[in-house]
Amino acid sequence: MLSRRIRVTGAPEAPLRAALAALRARLDIPEDFPPEARAEAERAAKTPTPPPYGAAPPPYDATDLPFFTLDPPGSPDLDQAAHLSRRGTGYRVRYAIADVAAFVVPGGALDAEAGRRVNTLYFPDGRVPLHPVVLSEDAASLLPGRARPAVLWTIDLDAEGRALTVDVRRALVRSRARLDYAGVQRAVDAGTAEEPVALLREIGQARERQEAARGGISLTVPEQRITERDHTYALSYRAPLPAEAWNAQLSLLTGMAAADLMLGQGTGILRTLPAAPDGAVARLRRTAKALGIDWPHHVPYSAVISALDPHEPHHAAFLQECTTLLRGAGYTVFRDGALPAITTHAAVAAPYTHCTAPLRRLADRYALELCLTAATNDSPPDWVLAALDALPHRMADGAQRASTVEHESIDIVAAALLKDRVGEVFDACVVDIDDHHADIGTVQLASPAVIGRIEGPDLPLGAPLRVRLLHATPGTTKPLFTPA
Repeated sequence: MLSRRIRVTGAPEAPLRAALAALRARLDIPEDFPPEARAEAERAAKTPTPPPYGAAPPPYDATDLPFFTLDPPGSPDLDQAAHLSRRGTGYRVRYAIADVAAFVVPGGALDAEAGRRVNTLYFPDGRVPLHPVVLSEDAASLLPGRARPAVLWTIDLDAEGRALTVDVRRALVRSRARLDYAGVQRAVDAGTAEEPVALLREIGQARERQEAARGGISLTVPEQRITERDHTYALSYRAPLPAEAWNAQLSLLTGMAAADLMLGQGTGILRTLPAAPDGAVARLRRTAKALGIDWPHHVPYSAVISALDPHEPHHAAFLQECTTLLRGAGYTVFRDGALPAITTHAAVAAPYTHCTAPLRRLADRYALELCLTAATNDSPPDWVLAALDALPHRMADGAQRASTVEHESIDIVAAALLKDRVGEVFDACVVDIDDHHADIGTVQLASPAVIGRIEGPDLPLGAPLRVRLLHATPGTTKPLFTPA
């Protein structure tokens, strides 16, 4: 799930951090795992078991391959490891995914708790994990120097980055290096990266060209950073590095390969997204206008996105808002060859599924099992089939919870930025009006680039407007404006 990324610093007792802690309590976000689930995770961490659906051959030993992981600095839950090489005029992508099924017994306490949590929740000041940290940050994580069970994808590409062949199997892997984006970017730019890492740029750019050719869109969403200074807060943005986009292309490639495997087998779960409704696009156009971004009517959305500079604050704010067009995504299950009416993801512009983050997302564990059996033309395991029909509903509930966390966190952060500016007048634009109350809407400020609620008669949708801040208290009152 693509969402806004917000990072908050400061002492835990600071007002903003305290408001976020209160939000977790109000939403009944669990602080710890039930004792039975925790004990089960600790046992599994000591002795991983073969996939719990019957006898299975020993996993392929790929520990001789020098895999590397690539994540933000300090990330402990490492779902993916890669090894990239040349193959003739093309490339070979080996992509290892943490094999969570080696640790979670179907029907057990840990499985039940994962089914309740559905996904890792991200707050501006921390995360609430899907699995206990003894697994997600240790035994199941693809940490360097540790042999780990994995689902290993081998995808051969031609010189233009098109997929030629796909293989997926269980394997033992051992990462050699834990890399971060800034370090990889420096090494690639300086020409000092070893070939398996240097190829990230070649392959990533080739896949980006393939994406553009099929009409897909990848959002380069900046991270919002909220910094406390002398009891006030300042907003800044961190633009993603090209290496982050190249790495994301490996995950997209694998998700597309997984979807094709399941569609060929006739049973699976896809991540689908219909085209954005006109109303959502119109709202985004008004946001662009409020932020001073030129979007001529004849220019497609994808062209506007590709021309933006995430280092520029107004462009960064707009890219954050672009995530709203992806919020109609859902999970679609199909069985026994009866394919669904919609099999594609509008932003990917191809069939696609989530399968590369099983430490953080429930559906991925099931998708990987379906891919493994599709690759060998076997029947899916009973425990997967038993859970399949309910999985879209579980994931939808989890997405709703994550969306609530995101929206409430955004409101708290916006209130923190504005708490000392009550009564001030701002340049803004009304970007949305409530369908049932014409005097209630959403306003986008030009600076700071935050959104808030506005109340007043005759709100001019899409037009510039001067607005006055009535109140904003982190965790107590959301930002509320009225026409000045």
